[in-house]
Amino acid sequence: MPEEKTPRTRILILAEDKFPPFRVDVATLFGSKLAGMNYRIDWILQSEADCAKAYRVEWGGGEALVAATDNGLCRVNRLKKHLLKFINELRLCRLSRRNRYQIIQVKDDFIPALLAIPAARLTGAKFVYWLSYPLPESDIYQARSGTARYPMLYLIRGTVYKFLLYKIILPAAVHVFVQSEQMKKDVAGMGINLKKITAVPMGVEIEKIPYQQTDPGVQLNSHAGAEKIILYLGTLLKMRRLDFLLNVLAQVLEKEETARLYFVGDGEDPTDRFFLQEKAKELNIEDHVVFTGFLPMAEAWEYVRRAEVCVSPFYPTFILNSTSPTKLIEYMAMGKPVVANDHPEQSLVISESNGGLCVPYEVGAFADAILAILRNPAMGAAMGENGRRYVTEHRTYDVIAQAVHQKYQQICHENSFRQ
Repeated sequence: MPEEKTPRTRILILAEDKFPPFRVDVATLFGSKLAGMNYRIDWILQSEADCAKAYRVEWGGGEALVAATDNGLCRVNRLKKHLLKFINELRLCRLSRRNRYQIIQVKDDFIPALLAIPAARLTGAKFVYWLSYPLPESDIYQARSGTARYPMLYLIRGTVYKFLLYKIILPAAVHVFVQSEQMKKDVAGMGINLKKITAVPMGVEIEKIPYQQTDPGVQLNSHAGAEKIILYLGTLLKMRRLDFLLNVLAQVLEKEETARLYFVGDGEDPTDRFFLQEKAKELNIEDHVVFTGFLPMAEAWEYVRRAEVCVSPFYPTFILNSTSPTKLIEYMAMGKPVVANDHPEQSLVISESNGGLCVPYEVGAFADAILAILRNPAMGAAMGENGRRYVTEHRTYDVIAQAVHQKYQQICHENSFRQ
């Protein structure tokens, strides 16, 4: 008698991410890994590119219902874009009745969550919320710190969303996924039951990241006069206070004149990079700073490969303290020694892996740590190997997907849902 197949777990996901999603915690974790683990995953998203008409397409383990998009810059276009997204999200009710999902999950969105809560109750599905970033708090912080483009709008939006999130949405969720152990504590501190919160950190597709083991006795750029590369990979947003790294470089150059800092990435606004360029000129170190701009991933990896040390500074704010830094894990996956500051998630990873040095968020401490690695290639190589091993064992999306799968099955079987 043929073995009976286990029915697929059916999940509907509504997310702020645009279609097709590019973030690895969506495209890889759900669209690839979980989709290959007996899940049927349907999606309600909005097109990233201009699109005159909504459409359906097979993607990520199921079907994506993609909303039309108008990317015009005037206020009418922006209003139209939001309206098109909302109209598409209204399809949730009919879709949930037809497909009888076990889980309806909303990620980083608020109005759709208000639709998903009653839809889940009416169809017997479990309502789950996935919070990858403290978006309301970020809006409020930017408004009050003067970094928001429209401070009053950000303040109002952040205040309203904060109320919706912590007073309506999360209390209604049977489970809440967050991105770090610190975020788990922060959300619990807002009155959400700690037992229903699970931290899912950022990971990597280890098989796609190039790795070349470093000879512990050889510095990568060891010929006379060669630059010693210090590298930062990521966005250059003003909120990240990356002028800190320029002050660090100025101190490093006092003792290592061949050091050069590479910023591999760019800002969301031209003023982000301009601010750093002007700061470099002010410190008279512009000849030792390179801005690559946004690059294809393969080119970005090549810059990382050439670096002696990679850096991951996180300005100590409530907003950034709850994040799970992707760049730290990517550096370690490539076998690079890392200098990071004592941010909660970074402190945890560095202490568990011995993949680098974790220091206070101080210019002198950062500079000393960088110099220690530049002067001791064997130590740097050992840290790189430790980091690579740690990522392979704990932070690949195969490992993370298995943990999420187990939690989903637990959620589905806590109480039987109505057929």
